[in-house]
Amino acid sequence: MSEKIKVVFVCLGNICRSPAAEGAFKHLVQKRGLEDLFEIDSAGTAEYHVGEPPHETTTQVARERGIILKHLCRQFQYADFLKFDHIIAMDNSNYKNILSMARDEAQKKKVMKFRRFDSKVNGEPDVPDPYYDGIAGFEHVQDIVERASEGFLEWILQNHSISKQDFEENEE
Repeated sequence: MSEKIKVVFVCLGNICRSPAAEGAFKHLVQKRGLEDLFEIDSAGTAEYHVGEPPHETTTQVARERGIILKHLCRQFQYADFLKFDHIIAMDNSNYKNILSMARDEAQKKKVMKFRRFDSKVNGEPDVPDPYYDGIAGFEHVQDIVERASEGFLEWILQNHSISKQDFEENEE
């Protein structure tokens, strides 16, 4: 495969949901031996936490599931439309904020809500913000992002021209 599939997960501050989604998706991709096919990142629509690591409870819950988060928070920028193939919003508010930055229909088509790939829901509900919910909220979000990552990866494999040869090359 000549060019990587580039994915960015986006929430508000880039300290809870989007780094959890980035970590869950990276972990899944690594487990499947597909890491050479992807470039995966996360960002926030707000600039509150730029340069900071993810929230300590996000990091703790991910680590308990074997996922190591190595991310410093950054703000989503217009340039991300040019770099990424898929821009994955965690909730409707961020979805709308991202779409408002798009300059054409092709850019708008890159933006999707993450829970459309969650096998346990119908429609596209928000990934809830766990910031004020204690550890149970963070564990719930981790469950959601792991399920949605599975569905998203399957969708990518069905909708991108990834051949059997690409898989075999990555297994060597």
